[in-house]
Amino acid sequence: MTGYDAEPGDWPSHGHDVVPWRQERRGGSREDRTLTEVTTSVPPFIAELDYTVPADLTRLSERALVALGAMDGEAASQPAAMARFMIRSESVASSRIERVSASVEDFARALAGQRSNSSAMSMVAASSALSTMIAAAGENGAITRDDILLAHKTLMRDDPSEGPYAGSIRDSQNWIGGSDHSPRSALYVPPDHARVPALLDDLLAFANRDDLPTLAQATIAHAQFESIHPFGDGNGRTGRALIGAILRRRGVTSRTVAPMASGLLARRDEYFDALGSYRRGSVRPLLELMLRSAVVAAEEGRVSVQRIARLPGRWEVQADARRGSMAARLIPAFFDNPVMGVAEIERIAGPVSPRLYSALDRLEGAGVVQEITGRKRDRVWAAVDLMAELDDLDARIAAAMRTRVG
Repeated sequence: MTGYDAEPGDWPSHGHDVVPWRQERRGGSREDRTLTEVTTSVPPFIAELDYTVPADLTRLSERALVALGAMDGEAASQPAAMARFMIRSESVASSRIERVSASVEDFARALAGQRSNSSAMSMVAASSALSTMIAAAGENGAITRDDILLAHKTLMRDDPSEGPYAGSIRDSQNWIGGSDHSPRSALYVPPDHARVPALLDDLLAFANRDDLPTLAQATIAHAQFESIHPFGDGNGRTGRALIGAILRRRGVTSRTVAPMASGLLARRDEYFDALGSYRRGSVRPLLELMLRSAVVAAEEGRVSVQRIARLPGRWEVQADARRGSMAARLIPAFFDNPVMGVAEIERIAGPVSPRLYSALDRLEGAGVVQEITGRKRDRVWAAVDLMAELDDLDARIAAAMRTRVG
């Protein structure tokens, strides 16, 4: 049984299916165990649909595109380390939306390969997944199903429960909220798994068009992906990576990514409500929030780019690093690789020696780097200012999002 709601809006609302349900693993309440059918949501096919940005949001849309271009242009003149920083900022915020969070120190340790904190490891995986999808979109000029599957595999392959299914479209029913044992009382029940391949192909056709307003296209594609929910877990982070991939494919960004997830994180409840509005047939609430997030993320991201570009010179002064000294050699290395263990430092600066450790002590004493393991062996150092800027950028975006942008 399939039907479509007829609520007024600017986009087709989701329909619904009533499908059989049977627990694969018994558990939960009697209601969970005896549930025999579930009403699933059915997103519309959108590949050939058009969307016009509402007239009163046109100015905000243009401002967002200008801000994104200015930030990307500023970053393009900087080393590749700048792009990696912005990707990390976006992926950390995207993870926090899903309640996956870790301290800057734990995140730094995970960047260095220490596997003691699962949340930090997941955040590092999110950075790799985002980088993978955006790079493919830029290189190929298109976003493919393989790109999405690879991003999901990169994100989830080390997850203890989802790892075996990483990179695979789901073959069972999933749901959001409600009971852990059945879709009973769920906040949202995505379409039956049999519908997912066709819906995903339709979404990709929409995402690869060149005749739509770019930010509206990215917004709709993200909302459609979240509605399809093609994976057992990791949908939110993969779906937000799709936003950056579309911006890269359409040429809005060429070097980096704006940390728009920080803006969505600051308005998390509003963001989830706006996804619900999309499913009821209205793009506008999510588009307005996405445009505001883009403006703030790009403007504050540009500030971070400018700040970070000045760091190497400032570090040289702080550490009184003479030209040609070991400390002076390590400064650009920490700029490019803000977290390094002994093996990586050896690869850049040569075999471990008293001179090398003396230079590290000098940088640590000057507040340029900090040893973050507290060990005598397998030690790891992090560039203090670069890691602090991750938190500072997120905090600035959150503060700016509290004031309406228009």
